[in-house]
Amino acid sequence: MTQLWTPDESRVQSSNLHAFIQSVNDSTAQMPIAKEKLTDYHSLYDWSVSDRNAFWESLAKFVDIQFHNQPSDTCRNDVMPGAQWFPDSTLNYAEHMLRHGADTVLSQKTAQSKKKALIFRREDGHRTTLTYSELLKAVAAVQAGLKAVGVVKGDRVAAFMPNCPETLIMMLATTALGAIWSSCSPDFGIQGVLDRFGQIAPKVLLSIDGYFYGGKKIQCLKKVQSIQEQIPSIEQTVIVPFLEGKADISALTKSSLYDHFIIPTKNTPEFVPVSFNHPLFIMYSSGTTGVPKCIVHGHGGTLLQHLKELSLHTDLKPEDTIFYFSTCGWMMWNWLVSSLALGATVVLYDGSPFYPEPRSLIDMAEEEAISIFGTSAKYIAALEKAGVKPAESHALPKLKAILSTGSPLLHESFDYVYRDIKKDLCLSSISGGTDIVSCFALGCPILPVNKGELQCRGLGMDVQFVNPEGKPLHGEKGELTCQTSFPSMPIGFWNDPEDKKYHKAYFSQFPGVWAHGDFGELTENKGVIIHGRADAVLNPGGVRIGTAEIYRQVEKVEEVLESIAIGQEWDGDVRVILFVKLREGVSLADELINKIKQTIRANTTPRHVPAVVLQTPDIPRTISGKIVELAVRDVVHDKPVANTDALANPEALDYFRKRPELIH
Repeated sequence: MTQLWTPDESRVQSSNLHAFIQSVNDSTAQMPIAKEKLTDYHSLYDWSVSDRNAFWESLAKFVDIQFHNQPSDTCRNDVMPGAQWFPDSTLNYAEHMLRHGADTVLSQKTAQSKKKALIFRREDGHRTTLTYSELLKAVAAVQAGLKAVGVVKGDRVAAFMPNCPETLIMMLATTALGAIWSSCSPDFGIQGVLDRFGQIAPKVLLSIDGYFYGGKKIQCLKKVQSIQEQIPSIEQTVIVPFLEGKADISALTKSSLYDHFIIPTKNTPEFVPVSFNHPLFIMYSSGTTGVPKCIVHGHGGTLLQHLKELSLHTDLKPEDTIFYFSTCGWMMWNWLVSSLALGATVVLYDGSPFYPEPRSLIDMAEEEAISIFGTSAKYIAALEKAGVKPAESHALPKLKAILSTGSPLLHESFDYVYRDIKKDLCLSSISGGTDIVSCFALGCPILPVNKGELQCRGLGMDVQFVNPEGKPLHGEKGELTCQTSFPSMPIGFWNDPEDKKYHKAYFSQFPGVWAHGDFGELTENKGVIIHGRADAVLNPGGVRIGTAEIYRQVEKVEEVLESIAIGQEWDGDVRVILFVKLREGVSLADELINKIKQTIRANTTPRHVPAVVLQTPDIPRTISGKIVELAVRDVVHDKPVANTDALANPEALDYFRKRPELIH
């Protein structure tokens, strides 16, 4: 174990987490009391899973959840699936996001309403801002437009949009009405959009005329026209002129420009009280094994879980400026915008993270005084490969945390952050998924950061790694499970009336226990290591190996940009095949193959060493950026890939088809 950072006492004492521990310890008759005094994160975690009702009730009070109707209980029918959290209560997610926007007689609230809620940055240099008060008014105007076209509680509004203010405003206007929001990014292909929105029958479609990426303008109106023609439920399409300030929509039907759709009003938005489990978001599985599953998340569970993670695990405060590099098709967008409920400033960015140069997002972090910077593990690795050293080139005094997700963060990336970005910050590798619109393992502002580890399991989440029989393991690799229910479990899947698909997805492997599909371990420090997806685990000679264990070693090799590993059935066993994407101008000579194999062998076991190493021009990945081992494995085994429209670069699969080195 190598400890890279430890919070000083002032940071611990000033943290939201410390304040929450104190609030539980100082409980009165109005708040649940822990049986023993809580002294640190680990005692808090143990209490949060042993007395979950008391924990979630205490949390709801701490983050100031505003119920219209108070819950009759904390949890009823506490089983999975089927648990009912905060039954009989009503609330509204959007109301919490906009609660800092209304001027009141209280000077503190008035000042808050004038504070920046949003900063929008685009790769071409465009920048806009909105205060909380301006955001409230913008939502009211869009909501008036939605009401005018007949949107009511339960209707679906879908967005084919970049990460810009109009997307967020439409989401809040929609969910304030009790209507249901769903979004995907405009880099999806037509079939990818139809596979998603076609299942949920939206009444309104929000789109753009085009977007910027890597210095190019990508037009979208022909895609929009095709979507309109193939989803008959769409009664109104709203176009945001994103490229030129105006757009020609004459070829579209039942469409209007955004500025013509909104109806300015002096009224504040209407917030329809809905049940705790009323649908809020419809999100989608990656769809790489078939048509994407439509995962439905509710108002209360999403709100409570996000505020737990943002307030306690991320230490987000009103004075913070938070950024997460994400598209609107990734759950981290939904997670990011929930920061508004805590009064922070949210930075939205749209475009390539490396345009016009690799340091672009670091420049933005400096210019906007970002204090919490979220990104993917691949971005951090790519930043290091590009030679960017912000500690030498940038002033980042406000930066207190970096968050990373999407794939396991390499050990070398931990070193890079503390060596070349900033020494005094909390590096939080986090892991969860669209399935729970949140995380199972997170950061912790009052715990040390240990190299290669996620700091802790999430509060209230009884996370255990188990063997194939479901027995919990400690210090051994196993399947990630959650043993007991939690508020942000999906309500279910759309168009799955008997919950058959829902049950099969999470509860068929271990009845009554959530099986998440990740492969990892709980460490002696009570931290977490994720070794990859369980369904992508390699099994040479019966030894289970997580792909992340190999990637960590391969990407130490300077010539390698990234890699993908699969298990190929071979002579009655499984052999490991490694594909590497190399730096420009580098070829895979025998010397480099030996270097890669020796690096893996020296730092793992002989079982980890690939039988074959091949060079590939590209690595196939989903639109959210995750590499797709299963699709490559299927291609190598001459099996069909169920849904290539889920991939950002489906043409990358062509390389893997019938390679002579892979054929008996």
